[in-house]
Amino acid sequence: MLEGRGVAIEQCGHRTWLKWHRGHRYAGDISFTAERIIEGMELGASVEIDLVRFSGDGFAVLHDETLEAATTGSGPVRQASEAYLRSLYLRDPFGAPSEHKVMMLDDLAQLLAKISRDPRAGLQLDLKETSQTIRDTDIAAFAAAISPVSDTVILSGGDSVAVERLSRAVPGMAIGYDPCHDGAVERLMETRDFTGFVAGAQRAVPHARMIYLDRRLVLFADQAGYDLISAFHDAGRVVDAYTINSAVPQALPGVRRLLELKADQITTDDPVGLERLLMEDQA
Repeated sequence: MLEGRGVAIEQCGHRTWLKWHRGHRYAGDISFTAERIIEGMELGASVEIDLVRFSGDGFAVLHDETLEAATTGSGPVRQASEAYLRSLYLRDPFGAPSEHKVMMLDDLAQLLAKISRDPRAGLQLDLKETSQTIRDTDIAAFAAAISPVSDTVILSGGDSVAVERLSRAVPGMAIGYDPCHDGAVERLMETRDFTGFVAGAQRAVPHARMIYLDRRLVLFADQAGYDLISAFHDAGRVVDAYTINSAVPQALPGVRRLLELKADQITTDDPVGLERLLMEDQA
């Protein structure tokens, strides 16, 4: 059983994983620390980190396009050198510098190669770049770093071309796709062409194992009488519903419905808190 660790919830014979958004296990965690990533991999959790380009070849483990909010650095990440990024520390949620260093993708891959990973664990590499911003040299650097640990990760992103380009460089690596970017949620809420949306997502990235869906869209479709999760299940995909930012009672109705709809994964910034909240609600 996985209770008490912020890893998964079992309900009516279905297990829903609680994904550690940006490597958060608890509310208030610092994003993208090696400590939490190791912890998640050893516990068998699903953990997500983000990738952005820097001035050299490859990617840094960061979310924002600029450095000020999340690190002790300043300026655009894309103009920062590897040496500069390696000199920086991550900031905590209150803006104070921590002892945790900014990681590059190479650092992350070396970390994954060294740890004792629970076979149920997985690390999502969420690409924050579009295909237009990714160079061939970035793809080569990605392949060199990730190929030795490709069975540990799933590559995802909202740009289908970018996901396909990177995945071709690492044959056999699991991939996912998020079709909810660039106004897609708002358009679908207006058109209600849910069947077309599901078909379009599958055409965009035919080999995607996981589909990442904005929870607002899943719940909107459900109220309109359409089960998006079931539709993707019928197509052989698994579904992540994102993001529960805070484990508060107001979030419970939506989370309970996602569990009833058999979401395979729910992304949250407080997995332990959300698990506790759900257990208390069921008691």
